[in-house]
Amino acid sequence: MNHDNSPSVFGPGLGFGTGSGLLFLILMIIALWRVFTKAGRPGWAAIIPIYNVYVLLKIAGRSGWWLLLLLIPLVNLIVAIIVSLDVARAFGKGGLFGFFGLFLFSVIGYLILAFGSARYTRPAAR
Repeated sequence: MNHDNSPSVFGPGLGFGTGSGLLFLILMIIALWRVFTKAGRPGWAAIIPIYNVYVLLKIAGRSGWWLLLLLIPLVNLIVAIIVSLDVARAFGKGGLFGFFGLFLFSVIGYLILAFGSARYTRPAAR
């Protein structure tokens, strides 16, 4: 039996993973809230699971039916990349920002969209 009794900044019983996961969640909610409001959508949608993905699809200019594609393994990766690219374009950013900023390093990318000078122009897809 190997028990990790090392002290944690987040209190007893909470390892680094739990605290960093919570931090990741809070940062994503803040970023998505701002991105949604920049796009003229309700910011509170960022805290509602599944609905927040639906709103992101609408910002990207995609149909709500794409939500079903996100339930299919491997297909969901392709759909997530396409949506990331579309969201980037909708905010006047390029494909590299969409892939690296919004798909691979989503917290950083969405924080850049949220607090940077990017403005929502229109849905990229249609």
